[in-house]
Amino acid sequence: MARPSARTMTDLTVLVIDTPTLGDRSYLVHDGEVAFAVDPQRDIDRVLTLLDEHGVRLTHVFETHIHNDYVTGGLALAERTGAHYLVNGEDDVSFSRTPTADGDVVEVGGRMRITALATPGHTFTHLSYLLVDAAAEGDQHVGVFSGGSLLYGATGRPDLLGSDHTHALAHHQHASAHRLADLLPDEAEVYPTHGFGSFCSATQSDATSSTIGREKRANPVLTQDEQTYVEELLAGLGPWPAYYAHMAPANAAGPSRPDLSPPVSADAVELRRRIEAGEWVVDLRNRTAFAAGHAPGTLNFGLDGGFATYLGWLVTWGTPITLLGETAEDVAEAQRELVRIGIDRPAAHATGGPEDWSDREVSSFATATFADLAQVRHHREVVVLDVRRADEHEGARIDAAVNIPLHELGDRLDEVPAGEVWVHCAGGYRASVAASMLDAAGRTLVAIDDSFDNAEQVGLRLVGSDA
Repeated sequence: MARPSARTMTDLTVLVIDTPTLGDRSYLVHDGEVAFAVDPQRDIDRVLTLLDEHGVRLTHVFETHIHNDYVTGGLALAERTGAHYLVNGEDDVSFSRTPTADGDVVEVGGRMRITALATPGHTFTHLSYLLVDAAAEGDQHVGVFSGGSLLYGATGRPDLLGSDHTHALAHHQHASAHRLADLLPDEAEVYPTHGFGSFCSATQSDATSSTIGREKRANPVLTQDEQTYVEELLAGLGPWPAYYAHMAPANAAGPSRPDLSPPVSADAVELRRRIEAGEWVVDLRNRTAFAAGHAPGTLNFGLDGGFATYLGWLVTWGTPITLLGETAEDVAEAQRELVRIGIDRPAAHATGGPEDWSDREVSSFATATFADLAQVRHHREVVVLDVRRADEHEGARIDAAVNIPLHELGDRLDEVPAGEVWVHCAGGYRASVAASMLDAAGRTLVAIDDSFDNAEQVGLRLVGSDA
């Protein structure tokens, strides 16, 4: 859940709180007595547990920006602990906060000095926070909490506030990154919030830690001139999850601490009623188990992949959601994932297996590899449905494949050609979600559970700009 920073230059402790399913990080920093948090997620019990484990008192909570990809736990954490809640004074919010601005300096304990730095680009009011250890010789620059500004090998995307602002924010992003690079020494750590799979990041990096010096050598925003950076950044932007539209309003309203108590139970008859009413009944098991047997009409968003990202992206906001898990722990994990994106209370839940969840015969569908697809195409025609994003499909695709991106499939099911459908993505997770939607619609299908990297190797003809 949390781990100390890989390279802390002083004896201050920087705890990294990963949320890998959303591609984000939060931070808790302490000197052994007092602590501050940066960009905490909605499920604040993770922070509270760390405070207890380390025996420290939280005095400040900092937000780098009004988040677009998750619901913050900042206000709830501050209220729970009595900490000051620092949010840019220019942000239009409906709760009490300690307004902060560029150049403001906050002393936390006797040695942690935090300076707010205006770094617009991801949003117009984005702030980064420079941490200095005032007790170290020469006021040691520990690092910068850069939020959605300077990321590992990338920057936060500039288009989430709408196309009218994208170009200006991209230029701001370049200037902000250079401001950080000019202000901080090369050895200073970079602690971003995004960039670990989050769609808030313009591109992705495999790095798990970095410094200003490393970013100066490798990050395009610091190695390219402004115009080149902007042009390449804007050319590479793809779609983002639809639920992002609901995050900033929720964060500006001041979200409360979530209720993670178990939802009501539902039996097979109740589950069928909910499915027939158009509600979502979501099977949390992995795609192999789902394909082998599932309650008819249920949808498969396994906990072993981008569960909250894709469910939040596809569901019509406000649709009641019922969770099906093998255990109560699975349901609890799914609840935790969902509250992070503002889906606060599932309508119901059930545990066990598909025989417990259905009052009729269990459904199933076949799975296969790309080698199987290559073989079957020698004997008969099948529909090849590619549910990757359009940019992935355009880069390299199976000849004659039909592309309907997963996030569009719910509205375009009638565009899937008649016949037996072999559905694929890049690795199998999105294909299973799509397969469950097709199965619920009564289609005959095969879900390809394989890496797209294998497609050409087994003789399937690829076309596209990268093929």
